Amino acid sequence: MSSQPRPPQPDIRLHVDLDGRLRPHRSAKIEAHLRVDVAATGAPADLPAVELAVVIAVDVAEPLRAAVRHALPAALRALPDGISFIVLGGGPEPVGCYPRGGAEWAVADAHEKRRAAFAAGAVPLHRDGPRPAGYAAWAARARALLAGRPLSVRHLLLITDGSSAPGETRLEEELDACAEHFTCDVFAVGADWTPDPLLTLAERLHGTAQFVDDGLGRELTAAIRRLRRVHAPQLPVEVTVRPSVRQVALSEKAPRPHRLRGLPQPGRPHRWSFPTYQWEQGSRDYLLTLVADAHADPLETELQFAMVSVGDVHAPVTARWHRPRQPPPHVPAGSDAVPTLKATAVMRDALRRGLVTLREHQPGAAQRYLGQAARLAVRLGEDWVLDEIGAVAHIEDAAAGKVVPRPAVEADTLGSMILRAGSLPGAPLPGTAGPRRGPRCGHCDAPAGSEARYCIVCGEKLL
Repeated sequence: MSSQPRPPQPDIRLHVDLDGRLRPHRSAKIEAHLRVDVAATGAPADLPAVELAVVIAVDVAEPLRAAVRHALPAALRALPDGISFIVLGGGPEPVGCYPRGGAEWAVADAHEKRRAAFAAGAVPLHRDGPRPAGYAAWAARARALLAGRPLSVRHLLLITDGSSAPGETRLEEELDACAEHFTCDVFAVGADWTPDPLLTLAERLHGTAQFVDDGLGRELTAAIRRLRRVHAPQLPVEVTVRPSVRQVALSEKAPRPHRLRGLPQPGRPHRWSFPTYQWEQGSRDYLLTLVADAHADPLETELQFAMVSVGDVHAPVTARWHRPRQPPPHVPAGSDAVPTLKATAVMRDALRRGLVTLREHQPGAAQRYLGQAARLAVRLGEDWVLDEIGAVAHIEDAAAGKVVPRPAVEADTLGSMILRAGSLPGAPLPGTAGPRRGPRCGHCDAPAGSEARYCIVCGEKLL
C-alpha cells in the first residue's frame, strides 16, 4: 500500500499483558493484550497532500441524486491542494466522472477543484436497466486505478445507497485481492442498503462504515482530514513464536474492531506478519491468541512463547505453566486486561446481533442479545451501548440484563445502528498494566532469567 516510508517515523511504545493463570495441555490457549502507543514526536502534524490518492465512488441510484447533489461538489471544493483524486459514477459498471479527456487522475488545485465540482453535478448514477455489478466491481475498479498511483496512502471513499447489493457474488474474493493495496470508508445514504456487506468492506479494508442522513459533504471532508493525520500508512504487527505454538491469531479491538489476517513469512515458518494501516497518534488495543502444545514444556518456569514486533520496537510474550492441581498464583494488578478485552468484544457482538434479530422480526432473540449487551455495558461502564439499546428497547434493569424490545422500530434506524455497533470507533480500553517487569540486576539493571544467580552483563550476584 505504501511507497517509501516518510521520515521521521513516529515514536512507538509496545505493552504486553496476559492472564497468568495458565494450565498446560496439548492445545493450551494463551491470550495476551497488546497495546501500541504511537506518538508523532518530530513528525509533521499532517501528511503532505501529495502523498494521498483518493477514489470517490458514487454508487447511488438516480432517484437519490438529491443525497449527493450538493455534498459531492462541496467535498471536492474542500480537497487539499496536491491530493490525487478521481470521481467515479455508476451504471451497470463503474464509470469515470472526473477527470475527463482520458486522464485517469487529477491533482487538486483551484482550477481542478472548480472543474471537478462542476462535473460532479452531473455524476452518472444507476438508472432503470441492467442490475449494477455489485460492490466487488467498485473495489476492483479502485484497485486497478490505485495500482497506478504508488503513494503513501491510497483510499476509497464509497458512497452507496445499497443498489449494488442485490446479486453480489464476488465480494470476498475481490477483498482478498484488495486487502494489502488500499483502505476504504463507506458512507450509506437512503434506507434500502444492507449493513453486512458494508461492514465487511470496512473491516477487511481497515476503515469505517457509517450511515449519513445529512452532512455527507462534511463527512467526506472529515475522512480526508483523518487520512492526513496518518503518521504510519502501513505498519505490520509481526509475531515470532516458539515451535510449540501451532496457531496464531490477532484482532484489533480498539479503536476499530478488525479481524487481522496473518501472512506467513517465506522461509520463516514460525513468523507471521499482520498488516495494519492508517496509524494516527494515539493507542490501539489488540488481542493476541496463541495455541500451544504444552506437553513437553517445563512447569513453573518462565517461558517466552512469542516476540511481538511493531517497527523497531519489540516485546516478549512470557508466561509459565502452573501445576494443574495447585491453586492459581496471585495475579498482578492489571492482568484483567484480557478478560476486559474479550468482554468488550462480546458486548459489541451482542449489541449487533440484537439489532439484526430485531430487524429480522425475532423479538425473543433480540431480547436475549440486547440484555446481554446491557449487562456487559454496565459492568464495563460503556454508557453509549445503553443509549443505543434505549432507542429500541425499554431497559428495566440493565445490570440484570432485563430489556423489552419496543413493538415498532423503523428499519432504516436499525440499519444505521447496526453500522455503529459493528464499525463505530471506540476509545482504547481503560488504563491497564504495562509489560510485567521481570528479574533485573540490582547493579546494572540488565534483565536476568528467572533462575539466574549471576548477571550475564556485569557478573555481579543477583540480589
